[in-house]
Order: sequence, then structure tokens, then C-alpha cells
Amino acid sequence: MSKKVRTRITAQKAWQHFETITKHRLLVMEGCVAVGLYRQGMLHDLSKYSPTEFLVGARYFQGDRSPNNAEREEIGYSTSWLHHKGRNRHHFEYWVDYNLRAEVDGKRVIPVKMPGRYVVEMLMDRIAASKIYRGAEYTDADPLRYFEGGCPDGFMHPETAALLRKLLVMLAEQGEERTFAYVRSHLHKH
Repeated sequence: MSKKVRTRITAQKAWQHFETITKHRLLVMEGCVAVGLYRQGMLHDLSKYSPTEFLVGARYFQGDRSPNNAEREEIGYSTSWLHHKGRNRHHFEYWVDYNLRAEVDGKRVIPVKMPGRYVVEMLMDRIAASKIYRGAEYTDADPLRYFEGGCPDGFMHPETAALLRKLLVMLAEQGEERTFAYVRSHLHKH
């Protein structure tokens, strides 16, 4: 059963949303800097401060889950998410295109393989989101659980999904320090 959300923006909800997205950005920035992705860390999720995304986030803020899900429950889709995913390359949904061979392959829309540096930023994004929403109960296995419960088959390129899953399993089993060391030495420049 979903929560009933009051959809009026208040100063308190706007401030709480601002704090949440800023804390999220700082966590992603910290992770990106730790693996050498300085520019991506600095620019991560700046669109969340745009009116299109911020006002929806403030209106539907709850603190323990994405405001986009509350908007989806109310109107059937998320205007904020549609704006966000089209501007942020660390989301696999950004990497979807039309297939000109649809009559041969049978698929009109196909996932495109993500460059490694954006997969790494997606990893940092999932870690940060899990830390924000799980709070003191966060474990390094949470981002993997989130991935396994929320990625519909066929929407992420198979190689992208395999790489992300590999990194999430490594995080769950070996922790941040070893996973970030692996990323630093093997992935972020590919």
C-alpha cells in the first residue's frame, strides 16, 4: 500500500528536499573523486536544482523514498524523472534509442551500451541514494538489492547491466574501499 502524499509545497518540505539532494550530490561527488572522476562528481545531478525537478521534489518530498515515485502514484508518471533522465548520462534510461533494424530484430527501442565512466557514476549514484534512504541501516549490499529489485529486463544494455552488477556484487562482498580501488585501476577511463 502506498503512502498518501500531501502535494502542497511548504517551505519546510522545500528545505528538506534541498538538503536531501545536496547531501546526495556530495556523497556522489565524494565517490567520484575517490575514483578519479572529478568533473563528473562536480556536475552530478545539477538538473535537480532546476524548477522542473526541484518543485516536484519539494511538492512530493517524504524523506524515505524518491519524490518521483509519489508523483507517479498521483498522476501516473513523473515529469521530474522525464526531465532528469534526459539530461544525466549516468542513468541507463538516457542510453535508449530507436532501432532502424526493427523489422529484422523485432525491437523498436533498444538499450545502448554505456561508456564505463557513466557506469561508474551510476554506481556512485546508487550507493549515495541507498545511503540517503536507508540511513543508519545502510549496508554495502543495499545498492545490489535495489538493482536486483528494480531493473526491468531489456531496458539496460546487457554489457552495461553485467558491469554494474559485477561492481555491485563486489561492493556487497568486499566493501567500498576495494571496489573503489578496482574502479580506479580498471574502469573509469574506459
